[in-house]
Amino acid sequence: MLDLTADLSPAPEQSPVAPEWHDPGRYWPRLSAATGHLPAPVAVIDREALRHNALDMLVRAGGLPIRVASKSVRVRAVLDAVLQLPGYRGILAFTLPEALWLAETHDDIVIGYPTVDRAALAELFASEQAARRITLMVDDPAQLDLIDSVASSERRPEIRVAIDADASLRSAALGHIGVRRSALFSADEVAAFARTIVRRPGFRLVGLQMYEAQIAGQGDAAGPDAPVIRLMQARSRAELRDRRAEIVGALAGIAHLEFLNGGGTGSLEFTGSDESLTEASAGSGLLGGHLFDGYRSFQPAPAAAFAFDVVRRPTADIATVLGGGWIASGPAVASRQPKPVWPAGLRTLPREAAGEVQTPLQGPKAATLGVGDRVWFRHAKSGEPAERIDSYHLVSGDEVVDELPTYRGEGKAFL
Repeated sequence: MLDLTADLSPAPEQSPVAPEWHDPGRYWPRLSAATGHLPAPVAVIDREALRHNALDMLVRAGGLPIRVASKSVRVRAVLDAVLQLPGYRGILAFTLPEALWLAETHDDIVIGYPTVDRAALAELFASEQAARRITLMVDDPAQLDLIDSVASSERRPEIRVAIDADASLRSAALGHIGVRRSALFSADEVAAFARTIVRRPGFRLVGLQMYEAQIAGQGDAAGPDAPVIRLMQARSRAELRDRRAEIVGALAGIAHLEFLNGGGTGSLEFTGSDESLTEASAGSGLLGGHLFDGYRSFQPAPAAAFAFDVVRRPTADIATVLGGGWIASGPAVASRQPKPVWPAGLRTLPREAAGEVQTPLQGPKAATLGVGDRVWFRHAKSGEPAERIDSYHLVSGDEVVDELPTYRGEGKAFL
């Protein structure tokens, strides 16, 4: 059983020791030794690195409770273990079928995206327990209409809903900066929709979500665009803090809200400082994808990784592994592709990148790799490996101590 709560009491003062993952020459060979008996592809979660990330996220959030984004984990054992840590509260799910499944054992689930799954809605309506435990996300009266078309308010339990409001930045010079989510932007627009909800029988407005992707999902540490990104994020933080406070103030006279949610792994410091919010959402930082290597404010441990074996040598300076194309969501640029990390110095080919069936690698160490040698990769975000594997092998110290099934390993494929 995965337990992250051990030894949470303050440790006696002692000389600081750098975590092992700061020394790739120690960290990756240890994982190779621990999993050498397992066939590739092999995926691991390092228990100590996962625990470090979970506790570090709590510190970064400054005491604001964190709702775990299941999309970025997709392993029930990890969700359960993290939610045992004081400071984590509830799940942010990504589909209604997933939420219904998780609601069998969890009682606070918010779905981060609207649903039009009529079969799943019918299942939700058939269960008083699920209706109490699950909150749907809405931003359009048409979504309420669809819910009523499945079952009218007289024929179903009261449905908990939260409003998704746009947290992006609207720049006169650059236009829309952020992800395209809700059409609701201003306090007046959000308040008008909130009044629509509270007037309709069969719905109860319980929350607000505003996800600041342009802050949480953009690294600001280096590169030619870093100064522009920092300037954009500073402006976005100032604008969003004021607008979010205005929206929350407008909603206060319309409905009593149980939660006011913001965040993302990359913006926990900002989210935690926003007095308008009652909770943050984060998930990717638990497993520590390489997307976060480009942030100035934090750097998570590489808690999850996966390895493939070299199967051929097309040239003297290229080693090809079987598999590799586990791509994260977003534009298919380098920040969304898996990154070879051990042996050090390997790189994918510009014209092939990481392929579904094979990934050729070049670099100083490529010439030394032989057929059967193992290469470690890090994922870009966090959810993508779980859609390719049945389980993560949990490593602690020098050995595999458990096997944690993914959603796929439990026979589930939600999206």
